[in-house]
Amino acid sequence: MPNDHGRHDEGTNSARDERQRAESEVVFRLRSRGVHLSGRETDEELVELLEAVERFERVVERQGGDLMVDEPIGSDEAREPDDRRFVLPRRRNGETVKAFVSRIAEAAERASR
Repeated sequence: MPNDHGRHDEGTNSARDERQRAESEVVFRLRSRGVHLSGRETDEELVELLEAVERFERVVERQGGDLMVDEPIGSDEAREPDDRRFVLPRRRNGETVKAFVSRIAEAAERASR
């Protein structure tokens, strides 16, 4: 955005670029875990989703699950899960982030037993 002297504010551009890089990283990490994203999620929702997924993964690991076996590859289903409780739930079509995060938390609770 131009300042009083007609120059663009590089700090604003730099902050925007950094935010976009961070968002791209979160999106990549979620999609690599098989999480469907609509593209309409807010930055806050993306972070909330990633945190929920990472909490679920920590539970699975504490219970002795193997994420390489239990997590889907891309958009595929988990191929040979050693325990179905250790498979990250799939996001339903049209499901809100809030509802999906809630289901991930429930799945983490089941996996912890």
